[in-house]
Amino acid sequence: MERRVFIAIGLSFLVLYMYQAYFAPPPPTPRPAATSTAQTAQQPASTGATPAEAPAQAGAAVAPVTSPATPPPQSIVGESSVRTITVDTMTVQAVFTNSGARLLHWRLKQYRDAVGQPVDLVPSGLPAVEQLPFSLRVDQPELTARLNTAVYRVSGDTNGHVDATKTATLAFEYEDASGLHVRKQFEFSPSNYIVKVTASVTNGNQTINPNIVWGPGLGDIAASVSNPGFFNRSAPPPPEVVLHRAGKVERILINNITRQPVQEAVFRFAGVDTHYFMMAAVNPGQVRMEARPLEVTAAQGARRLLVSSAFKFAGGANGKSYFIGPKQFDLLRSIDGELVRAVNFGFFGWLAVPLLSGLKWLHGIVGNWGWSIVLLTVLINLAMFPLRHKSVVSMRRMQEIQPQVKAIQDRYASLKVTDPARQKMNSEMMNLYREKGINPAGGCIPMLVMMPVLIAFYALLGQAIELRGADFGWWIKDLSQPDPYFVIPILVGITMFWQTWLSPTTTDPAQRNMMLVMPIMFSFIFLTTAAGTALYWLISNIWGIGQQYFTNWLIGPPVIHAARPAAERRLKNAGGGRTAGAEKR
Repeated sequence: MERRVFIAIGLSFLVLYMYQAYFAPPPPTPRPAATSTAQTAQQPASTGATPAEAPAQAGAAVAPVTSPATPPPQSIVGESSVRTITVDTMTVQAVFTNSGARLLHWRLKQYRDAVGQPVDLVPSGLPAVEQLPFSLRVDQPELTARLNTAVYRVSGDTNGHVDATKTATLAFEYEDASGLHVRKQFEFSPSNYIVKVTASVTNGNQTINPNIVWGPGLGDIAASVSNPGFFNRSAPPPPEVVLHRAGKVERILINNITRQPVQEAVFRFAGVDTHYFMMAAVNPGQVRMEARPLEVTAAQGARRLLVSSAFKFAGGANGKSYFIGPKQFDLLRSIDGELVRAVNFGFFGWLAVPLLSGLKWLHGIVGNWGWSIVLLTVLINLAMFPLRHKSVVSMRRMQEIQPQVKAIQDRYASLKVTDPARQKMNSEMMNLYREKGINPAGGCIPMLVMMPVLIAFYALLGQAIELRGADFGWWIKDLSQPDPYFVIPILVGITMFWQTWLSPTTTDPAQRNMMLVMPIMFSFIFLTTAAGTALYWLISNIWGIGQQYFTNWLIGPPVIHAARPAAERRLKNAGGGRTAGAEKR
């Protein structure tokens, strides 16, 4: 029975992996207007120019806009030249342009990309038609273009630089002769990646509630590539829409966004996230969020999948807070207790959270995330030692009576499953178990109790941003990436084979051979799994091998009970169902 549980778990894991890797629906085909190459147009982050923007198409979310056909009215409040303003907090370097009062860069100082530069959550190499973060969009296309191409007057900066070691404010203002007046204000928190945005637009006597456009994102390193090769499946999954409403967290995969591009409700938070980073409006109240998928081809030919988004707040875009940063559990909890649910620990998240706390505690002692994983794995296995020991002992006892079990099964092998006489077989087997003092589920139950802990720890290692870029030593330079030389996956396969060979079995030879093939399958799976997760699995296997040897020494070699003669089996004790031979013993 217990072997069937293991087989079911292993095959389920394998089927899910193979489906995700090879049969999952392909990324959505991007709209023609959204697909282009980086060499045809660049963001103004590198040139200082402000891209022209086009009117929103009916029914399309965050659509690009073009420049107005007629010259805009002369500005009354504004500046004569385009320039950039840099805001430095303890965690972020934000670069704005006064052309449209928009964001060019949002660089995270504590996180590095593949070339060692700060991660920039504003994607680079996008088409000029795509809107920059904190662009404004209104119903009139010509007015939208003016809002995002006007040169704003800047206040709150010191010669283009703001040192926000404390809460700091940066304001942009524009007014022209036609009566258009726009003011944007950004208030920066010094240490938690929060920016509070206020945007007010009046056109003559009319007050306008604009859409706040984030645009394509997020631009962390390795914005996921479409159709990666087999050995590049460590690339993070595509970005997705993440929403918290009515007490539940909803995730909309990039392939499903076009089915319902508009989400409107009272949200606790709403935004777009990637594997490790997130942009979200926090406690926005009633808000309408629009999203659309976007595929961009970079100059090197790599294709990136992004999600473009925009927000419209029911009460106006004044004083709305945005979190733009890492999905670091303690950080998110300090901002809003529900924001931690953006970290997708899965069904056993309630177990993953204390395991994460334990991992951080060990890291505070040893100072290395790899050794912290090793130590926590040992502690988990030490805590589960009694359950695993009980499981092995139960499996051993089942192994010892296997010849007797098979003899009973052979007696009824010619009967159909629906034959009522087969119930006698079950009665005989239960009498045998009772006689030997064996619980047939004794080997399964302890393993099932352990499974939530193992699954939670597995999910933790796959989601914890603390492992991103963590150097274990030797050849492992990043525990969140696969082993570059496949050393740990090969060792996982070897130790898993060894452990399977040692384990007592009650299965027939064909099933046992199948169990021995599974380590090969798992080795291939771990070729593309994060090194930290593979390391955890390896240490668990080594511990299991050691415990198996200890248990074998403790309980001694198996004593195989031969099948009893048929005549002895037919003799029953009228009192309790024990055989006559057993009663004599």
